[in-house]
Amino acid sequence: MAPESTPEAMRVFDRRLVRRHRDRSAIRLSVHDFLLREVADRLCERLLDVTRRFPAALDLGCHAGTVSATLGGRGGIETLVQCDLSPALAAKARAADDGPSSAAGSPARVLTLAADEEALPFAPGRFDLVLSCLSLHWVNDLPGTLVQIRRSLKPDGLLLAALLGGETLNELRAAWMEAELAEESGAGVHVSPFADVRDAGALLQRAGFALPVTDAERIAVQYADAASLMRDLRGMGETNAALARRPGFTRRATLARVAAVYDSLFARQGRIPATFEVVYL
Repeated sequence: MAPESTPEAMRVFDRRLVRRHRDRSAIRLSVHDFLLREVADRLCERLLDVTRRFPAALDLGCHAGTVSATLGGRGGIETLVQCDLSPALAAKARAADDGPSSAAGSPARVLTLAADEEALPFAPGRFDLVLSCLSLHWVNDLPGTLVQIRRSLKPDGLLLAALLGGETLNELRAAWMEAELAEESGAGVHVSPFADVRDAGALLQRAGFALPVTDAERIAVQYADAASLMRDLRGMGETNAALARRPGFTRRATLARVAAVYDSLFARQGRIPATFEVVYL
């Protein structure tokens, strides 16, 4: 399903803005990609639970090639296709795989392109395995995208995906709400809505997957202040792209109130927590 044909009721995110955020993140992603690397490692570890090999695999939403750099021979992948909504990130992933050094056990053949998760350009039955690390939470029509992924898999293929869940950044969400009620006389949407783990299994069944398994875990990160957290989110390309976001620039006074509220509600021993819920499909 092409992005333009996504039903209006299902359009939650501005996909052009998502692409711009990801393009911008390509410049210094390596400074801010700790969460990507951690989740990629946990995702690839799950391949160790499967005894079979996956000669042809797709890394959907590859960022700068984090999964490719993490695989280390797991899954017996011979050909890996990487794609990302962002041409800048796809170019960075391609450059990483064309470089002089590659990880031991890396796929013998790596192909990289820019492609939209909402309109996959792959033939049916093309892949033995589809991996997706922290990308699908920006898709408007997740059921439709899952259907496309299933069609791209061979009949006995495997999907392993990780996306941000509904409890992600609940501290930041609370701080924004209280700050804007005080400074703006009304709260906007500043933390994007994410999928609920309780619905994930039903989405897989709806898309026609057999033997769906879902689980979630929380990763807690400590920051010096709210500004440091927001710099990391911007550097990862994970800033707000919801269509319902407040237009225009945020007032300086509101940002200062967000930081103050965050500290007052959550600070412990001079640090503030940020929770990332990761849902695995």
